Amino acid sequence: MRKLIFFFLLIFSVSVLKAQELNCLVTVNYNQVQGSNTQVFKTLEKSLSEFINQTKWTNNEVKPEERIDCAFTIIISSRDANNFKGTLQVQSTRPVFGSTYASPILNLKDNQFNFTYNEFDPLIYNQNSYDSNLISTIVFYANIILGADADTFKRNGGEPYFKEAENVMLQAQQSGLSPWQNVVGKQNRFLLIDSFLSPKLTAYRTAVYNYHRRGLDEFSLNNGIAKQNMEEAVISLESIYNKTVGNYLIRVFFDAKADEIVNMYSDDAVTRNQDRLTEVVRKLSPNNNAKWKNIK
Repeated sequence: MRKLIFFFLLIFSVSVLKAQELNCLVTVNYNQVQGSNTQVFKTLEKSLSEFINQTKWTNNEVKPEERIDCAFTIIISSRDANNFKGTLQVQSTRPVFGSTYASPILNLKDNQFNFTYNEFDPLIYNQNSYDSNLISTIVFYANIILGADADTFKRNGGEPYFKEAENVMLQAQQSGLSPWQNVVGKQNRFLLIDSFLSPKLTAYRTAVYNYHRRGLDEFSLNNGIAKQNMEEAVISLESIYNKTVGNYLIRVFFDAKADEIVNMYSDDAVTRNQDRLTEVVRKLSPNNNAKWKNIK
């Protein structure tokens, strides 16, 4: 009987592992908050880690080694009772075929992460209602991670996850909080998901797919062709330049990829589109001009 119970527990534990899509490191930094009980921050960190890593986000069967490596870094700037103000950094990577390299996919910073949290309150997501800015924001970015990752493996593969992120945004708009609202020129959660799903910006998601599947994933087979495909993908982003105010998706791409693009040229091998690539990246991402100077 004892062996039978152990067997069922083992099967259950394996099924739980398969249900998890995200392998997330959650960090809550509260160094800026003085004279406060720190236990609440530790509880928040633990609760969020369990919520993100133990939630079944999709209907897919995912092996433990197939989970998406990501990180949520919360920096608390102030606290007033159970009200917290801070920022949220969201990062994710994906493996590259035939290598041990993990390519950065997202490196987002949300500067308006304000929320209410009562220690030990359960974190529960209701798909059909808005419960709290904490839950909605975390679920929103979890689906952004899933969508951005899926887009790198299949053309528009992230559509259902982006749609779910859109649903979270629509539910959260009733809160009246500005990160969920359509504010012209404001790079917030609304604009992020609106951009991913915008028909006029589909070239972005095509470029992301080509960059990873026809580029990075082909590197171990033919690095010359792979490098050219990556260049063409980056150059194609010029087609969406000035189609939206602020070019949020272009910023999203280069915030994650600038260092990786520069590192492509560490071998000194010159490619046919190299000069054109340099011209385009300087135009699209002038904030990284110091890095672009290292493209030889």
